[in-house]
Amino acid sequence: MRFSRLAGMKSTLAILQFVLGIGLFLCAVMPAYPHGGGLDGYGCHNNRKAGGYHCHRGPLAGQSFSSKEEMLKKLSAENTDRKVQADVKK
Repeated sequence: MRFSRLAGMKSTLAILQFVLGIGLFLCAVMPAYPHGGGLDGYGCHNNRKAGGYHCHRGPLAGQSFSSKEEMLKKLSAENTDRKVQADVKK
């Protein structure tokens, strides 16, 4: 009786480990899907749920800002830096 009970517990544990392993694997390999949200001309948009403003495309892709104005300041600064570097190379 003890042997069959122990064997049953081992098989239940093995099944549980297998299911947990598959679940973790699927969580790790699932791609991140982009969300639909109209992007503006800069490749960015407002995050309505969490607030803020973030970019998916363009030179600031992957960056988040508190507002569009903050993004425009950063974009302007980066464009100025690129222009200065280009002038120095001439």
